Amino acid sequence: MRQANIARGTKETTISVSVNLDGTGKYDIKTGVGFFDHMLEQLSRHSLVDMTIRADGDNHIDDHHTTEDVGIALGQAFKEALGDMSGITRYADTHLAMDEALTRVALDVSGRPFLVWQVDFPRDKIGTFDTELFEEFFRAFAMNAGFTLHIANVYGTNCHHIAETCFKAVARTMRTAIEPDPRQSGRVPTTKGQLGG
Repeated sequence: MRQANIARGTKETTISVSVNLDGTGKYDIKTGVGFFDHMLEQLSRHSLVDMTIRADGDNHIDDHHTTEDVGIALGQAFKEALGDMSGITRYADTHLAMDEALTRVALDVSGRPFLVWQVDFPRDKIGTFDTELFEEFFRAFAMNAGFTLHIANVYGTNCHHIAETCFKAVARTMRTAIEPDPRQSGRVPTTKGQLGG
């Protein structure tokens, strides 16, 4: 079973994350940050990864620590659940449209973390949420999951739509990349014999 549970505690946040990579996209998410919850729900639903996330953070300061630390814990959960990554598809990419917005994502479940973020928001906030925190989340997630992740918004004018296409495109891309490839027969998909390192 490709499942993992991660607990993370600092002076700034207390986070718990559970994932089932072979789920149906069920989610139970409460971070104390409404719009962030909405985006994480999209990530779960469209990747078909079951996620339970709880976060208690210093939101009286701002949402930065909560957003980043959820990304760290979620990435660690994915890495643990993937194990040695044997048998997975590994590579995937997606173009995802939502009304006027279009975002493309490419992913290599490589064990070598990297983020390319080419997303500009017309406004600094969506409601009370700072749009710059999306990059912080995806960087923390990619670095801790061991993913090479490229996210580029091709165009869009509505900040909500731009953000949502990013999360849905990452979700759909992950769904394909982490899916077992029946032709791999349990092999690690690399000529090096192992991924990462």
